[in-house]
Amino acid sequence: MEIKVPQVGESIVEAEIAEWLKKDGDYVEKDDLLLELETEKVNVELNAEASGTLTILAQDGETVKIGAVIGRIDTSAQKTDRAQDADSDKEPQQEEKTTDKETPVGKEEKKEAKSSEKPMNPAVPKIAAERGIDPQQIKGSGRDGRVLVDDIPAEAEQKDQSEEPQKPADTKTQPATKPGADRTERTERVAMSRIRRKIAEHLLKATQETAMLTTFNDADMSRVIALRTSYKEAFLKKYDVPLGFMSFFVKACAEALKNYPEVNASIDGSDILYHHYRDIGVAVGSKRGLVVPVIRDADHLRFDEIETTIRDLAARADSGKLSLDELEGGTFTISNGGIYGSVLSTPLLNPPQSAILGMHAIQERAVVRDGEIVIRPIMNLALSYDHRIIDGQQAVSFLKQVKTYIEAPETLLLKL
Repeated sequence: MEIKVPQVGESIVEAEIAEWLKKDGDYVEKDDLLLELETEKVNVELNAEASGTLTILAQDGETVKIGAVIGRIDTSAQKTDRAQDADSDKEPQQEEKTTDKETPVGKEEKKEAKSSEKPMNPAVPKIAAERGIDPQQIKGSGRDGRVLVDDIPAEAEQKDQSEEPQKPADTKTQPATKPGADRTERTERVAMSRIRRKIAEHLLKATQETAMLTTFNDADMSRVIALRTSYKEAFLKKYDVPLGFMSFFVKACAEALKNYPEVNASIDGSDILYHHYRDIGVAVGSKRGLVVPVIRDADHLRFDEIETTIRDLAARADSGKLSLDELEGGTFTISNGGIYGSVLSTPLLNPPQSAILGMHAIQERAVVRDGEIVIRPIMNLALSYDHRIIDGQQAVSFLKQVKTYIEAPETLLLKL
């Protein structure tokens, strides 16, 4: 039986073999996890469709086309074949025992040391060694604690200086690196991951192929904060999920999009596609890069359903478990740079979408209310839009509508 690279999306034509989790010649059971493929958008796990002996035809790190045969499973092989292979592997070990006269205690120590080693991707030991890091000390985020390349710190932690005796200062000691030394020795070259290359292409396309413009406003978060504070315990108790700010903005945008269909539309050649549904993407930073999972029909969801969906998507984005369907088809995007401390920024469009809302950090500021200067928690909002399809009046009005919903949540709940 042939193992082929599956079709994971119309726009994806190739994938990279991230790692085989079984070895060439292993006997595998049906549904055993065989390997992980990395595409430009998602990671895909392949399981054995039958039991038999595995033959690997494409190795880790190879780029393969969709539909390519990367391995085979000999379904005629019996499970006992593996035991015979194991016996043949033991024969050289017996010769080594005769030559080296290794004691049973020594063999047990080697066996114990081997079993204590962490599972890791093939590239991890090399990269870790280059950075002066013991790969066995790295906490893995992959399946069964497997250490991935993304888990490797940028540089080794400094050793405790108390471990080494202090040496008297020597004014004649030369600096570790001489001025003017070859900088290539202090430069590390790391190949972009497939998803990082796709992100780069996507963002470059957004700046080169759209007439992007950004309009700004701010929102007084007092009412939302008060509402959230008053009901957060009851909300958590009833729905088993915390009430966050993002659900308010998702609902606000979903309702505002109904009044401004151009902001929810996209350009297809010389046509404008008006989407009569509100599928809102939420930008999520993960170890693999920025991904935008989509909340389907956000205008029909309750606050608890939105919060549950966001948390589930974010968790699976971080572990690389999102499906391609969950990343495609959004009509509008929200990006929250405020969680990283951003106060103001210009978000880039997520083509083919025509608009994106940027949220920012909440700051207490002096503002004028009813002729008096008061302190209020203020969030800056930025709406980037494609001027080819959205006029300034529509963009400004849409952002003002979102601001109104946030500053007066009762109008959002009553859909006024």
